[in-house]
Amino acid sequence: MNVERIEVPFGNQNIIIETGKLAKQANGAVTVTCGGTVVLVTACMSKEPQAGIDFFPLTVEYQEKTYAAGRIPGGFFKREGRPSENEILSARLIDRPIRPLFPKGFFHGVQVVALVLSSDGENSPDLLGLIGASAALGISDVPFDGPIGAVRVGILEGQLVLNPTFTQRQTSSLDLTVVGSDNGVVMIEGEASEVAEDEVIKAVSFGYEKLQVLLTMQKDLIRNIGKPKAKVEFYQVDPRLIEKVRSLTSSKILEAYKIADKESREKATDDLIKGVMSDLTLFDEFKREGQDQVPLVDVKIALEEIQAEAMRRIALDEGRRIDGRSFEDIRPISCEVNIMPRTHGSALFTRGQTQSLSIATLGTRSDEQMIDALEGKTNKTFMLHYNFPSFSVGETRPMRGPGRREIGHGALAEKSLWPVMPSKEVFPYTIRVVSEILESNGSSSMATVCAATLCLMDAGVPIKDPVAGISVGLITGDKKAVLITDIMGLEDHFGDMDFKVAGSRKGVTAIQLDLKIRGISIELLAQAIAQSKRARFQILDKMHAVLPSSREKVSEYAPKIVELHIDPSKIGEVIGPGGRIIKKIIAETEAAIDIEDDGTIFISSPSQASCDKAIEFIRGITEDPEVGRIYDAVVKKVTNFGAFCEFLPGREGLVHVSELSDKFVKDVESVVKVGDKFKVKILKVDEQNRVNLSKKQAG
Repeated sequence: MNVERIEVPFGNQNIIIETGKLAKQANGAVTVTCGGTVVLVTACMSKEPQAGIDFFPLTVEYQEKTYAAGRIPGGFFKREGRPSENEILSARLIDRPIRPLFPKGFFHGVQVVALVLSSDGENSPDLLGLIGASAALGISDVPFDGPIGAVRVGILEGQLVLNPTFTQRQTSSLDLTVVGSDNGVVMIEGEASEVAEDEVIKAVSFGYEKLQVLLTMQKDLIRNIGKPKAKVEFYQVDPRLIEKVRSLTSSKILEAYKIADKESREKATDDLIKGVMSDLTLFDEFKREGQDQVPLVDVKIALEEIQAEAMRRIALDEGRRIDGRSFEDIRPISCEVNIMPRTHGSALFTRGQTQSLSIATLGTRSDEQMIDALEGKTNKTFMLHYNFPSFSVGETRPMRGPGRREIGHGALAEKSLWPVMPSKEVFPYTIRVVSEILESNGSSSMATVCAATLCLMDAGVPIKDPVAGISVGLITGDKKAVLITDIMGLEDHFGDMDFKVAGSRKGVTAIQLDLKIRGISIELLAQAIAQSKRARFQILDKMHAVLPSSREKVSEYAPKIVELHIDPSKIGEVIGPGGRIIKKIIAETEAAIDIEDDGTIFISSPSQASCDKAIEFIRGITEDPEVGRIYDAVVKKVTNFGAFCEFLPGREGLVHVSELSDKFVKDVESVVKVGDKFKVKILKVDEQNRVNLSKKQAG
């Protein structure tokens, strides 16, 4: 393959896609360059389909190499290890829009790998990885219904900005990734600072318009050097088998889908499916060549298709939903707060059969999470972690820590709340929220947003506005489409869209769109976001009725944090030689102390008394001695000419023998001893900052 290179404008930069030079043994490989950021993306396909499965085995890996930013990895092994959360989220960003664009029945294993080879710290490599995945698949022989284009949209000073740099994104009120194809918008992912819904739609429309150049670019590349698509055998179930299964189950599935309760409905459906699959001799006439019986997977695929038909028929033909709701009805909601006795904040949010127990924990600056990304090191003061135990859906499976789904859902909920979190200056705590999903029947990530908001308010965190989230689904068929609010598990599984929107009454804070169809129009998206707004306001009303605002005080079990400001030139006095003074303060007060270069001091302790003691100590050290003022002093050293006394923490002065008493003192030790306490008056502070004290003039 000859080297092929295409370059087009991309915001304030140019984007370059090049192929034919690197990784030539992959089915498809490209490098995507923007500024000083370069990402290599490869696509490979297994030679044979995977046997015995009924799903498309796609895997996406995204890896950021530290050499890309000119650094050596930290730690003992000095090499990259398990993927970071950012790498997992970037892999999901690539996976989600390309997955629905592979043909039905395509069961060959496909792996897309994106390696960040160079990073300038300004142009985001995740977006380049997504564009590269589409281009690599497009020029390969892997069946793929692309291309797709992807852009990031920001809002700076009220203006929409295409592909803002990493620095610009820090001050942008919107950070929105828009992915699209010729068929419409394919995926959306973003966070916003309470941006109005109509502004979000404008940003989506702007992004979709601007990504067209990337589609044209890739089409040119595919036309020039694209391989013919491989002639693979797509796994197809005999249509006669599907018709046979339909005749046995269709009416019964429709009856089962009239049962509103999830458990009863699932039992009826499971009993029906088990009955059909227990006697495969019913389908002997549809055996595949060389097999003794019909493969189980064939019957499972047929049953899935019939279940999907039943749900769609109920929605499109009967105008109702499986559980009897109208298309905009939200399931019953209940909210509780302060339900755990010793946590700093807790809330239980239940919507239908989806339930999140969220717990807030307040920590100190030492609890901040350090993020070592290619763009540089940063500290996180707010973390939200999402757990999805198997019992939440009545299943048994090993619990081995968070997977990609848990990390993705937690990140979405965290983005939803971040715009309303208080600044460190207002609330100097490190905050961690954990959402335990106790029941799940659709949109547990949005239940997490609601529960997390309530537990933060219960913990006394002064959030700017309460935030709620809801998911809107889509069912399409025969030139008809219906949007459904608050989708449950079956509607998510068999439906065409999962559109999650979180926000306050002022506007959107996070948005995520995933599709199972080839694309969706801007007009339908606008209807969905308007529908989500109406639902969000209803949920916020329910939450407000339980807890109208954040509690005025933090929990008695939370650490006490006090912020002081001192002259930066006095930091050395607080620390002392070799850290002697600050170690003494910590030892005597049992408080944790963090000092910033600007003179800000954070004092934290489980008790207020400990904080107060540390404050007094530090103020004593940094306070300038005042001539004529009387202080409490402690004798630290006795000499033949007087006594050295500590009158402020870490500050000593001399009481000359002549100032010890109204009477003549022949022997200093006959008047004072080390450890004696008495009042002293400051007589003088000389040019060398030496302090002269008097005991006799202190009264």
